[in-house]
Formats: sequence, structure tokens, C-alpha cells
Amino acid sequence: MPEYIEQIALFAIAVIANWFSALAGGGAGLIQLPILIFMGLPFPLALATHKIATVALGVGATARHLREGHLDKLILLLIFLAGVPGVILGALFILDVPARSAEIALGILTLLLALYSMVKPELGLTTQDKHRDLAGYVVGGAVLFCIGFANGALSAGSGLFVTLWLVYWFGLEYKLAVAQTLVAVGLGWNGAGAITMGAVAEVQWSWIPALVLGSLLGGYLGAQTSIQSGNQMIKRLFEVITFVVAIKLLWG
Repeated sequence: MPEYIEQIALFAIAVIANWFSALAGGGAGLIQLPILIFMGLPFPLALATHKIATVALGVGATARHLREGHLDKLILLLIFLAGVPGVILGALFILDVPARSAEIALGILTLLLALYSMVKPELGLTTQDKHRDLAGYVVGGAVLFCIGFANGALSAGSGLFVTLWLVYWFGLEYKLAVAQTLVAVGLGWNGAGAITMGAVAEVQWSWIPALVLGSLLGGYLGAQTSIQSGNQMIKRLFEVITFVVAIKLLWG
């Protein structure tokens, strides 16, 4: 494949993957990571390259959501402080461990996420502040640490876990939960994962510019679409993407 066609393909893949991710609150790894592997990168190299590129998703989405005032500083801080240590540990853990068993376990959990949202028709359609006390933040942070570990290790659908956890535990509506996820996970978690993977694993640096530009544009456009959409549409898209991520993880 000529290099310029390869770069155009990488850009288009990044735009599409990160548009969906920014709209539904996760799932960029569903499209982008397998395609990087299909294009010839071994899993560790593809994962490290994907991690670095998706930081731009957070930049693009943050630029759009900041204009709308959708961000809860306390929730963002909790996601960052609780999740980043898990991300770093997960990124280091996956380098020496076969990922297939973990992918199957994560696939089952992701499928349960989709089914749970489907059987709760009112879930996430309105904001109802819950668990905003010390015990609530401790439990919420502990779960976010575990999700962060999955993010660092597999980078497949972990943002969807964060989105639904914010909806379920803290009572956020889907639109607001997606905004927090994109900023804290896109910038904080993916940034930590990118630094960790970049330090200990090889990166396909020649692919990074096209992927970063695509992630930046896709993140911004996805955030724009999310802001213009209602919670019902975001909820349905979240369920579809979560279901597809689960099937992908279980299928291998």
C-alpha cells in the first residue's frame, strides 16, 4: 500500500472511531485497535500506538464540552485520581500476560453492561445526584480504579464502563456522563497510558500524526453531535456500541 494512501486510511479510521467514542462515551478501541493490528502491527505495538493517538480524542472533546459548561470538576478529579494509578498498573501488567482470558472476562462484563442499560429504560435520562458523600466517593473511586486497570491493560471499551458507572452510581444523565468520561479518560487516563506504554513499549511513530489528527477531529465532531442529541439517542447508541464491543471481545 502506498504511504500516502496508508496515511489517508489511518486518518479516516481515527475520525470514525473517535466520533463514535465521543458520542457514546467510549469504544474507540473497538474500531481503531483491531484495524491497526489488521494493518500489520503486533498487539503490544498496536496498543501503544493506539494509546498515544487517542489522547487527541480527549483534547478534541474537551475543547467542545468546555464551551457548554458540562464538566463537574469534583467528578473529573475523582476519575483522574482514582483511575490513573489503575491505568499505569494495567499497562505494565499486560506487557507480560496473555490478554485472551482477560478479554473474555471483560467481554462478559461489557455484555452485562449493555443488557443492564437496556432493561432500565429510565436509566440516565435525567440527572439525580446520588452518593455525593465520603463513602459514596470512596466506593465510586474504588470501582474507577478497577476500570482504569482494564483501560491500561486492554483499551477496549473501558470508557463505556466509566460512562455507565457515572450514570448508575452518581446519577448523571448520559449526556453529562459522556462529557466527564471523554475529558477525564480521554486526557487523563489515555495520557497516563500513553506515557507508560511509550516508555516501555515500541510505538509506530510514523502513523501517529494521521491518527492524532483524526482523533482530534473525531473527538470534536462526536462531542458536537452528543451535545445536539438527546439522552435517549445517546443511551441507545451507548447500548449498541457496548453490545458490539462485548461481541468483539468474546469473539477474539
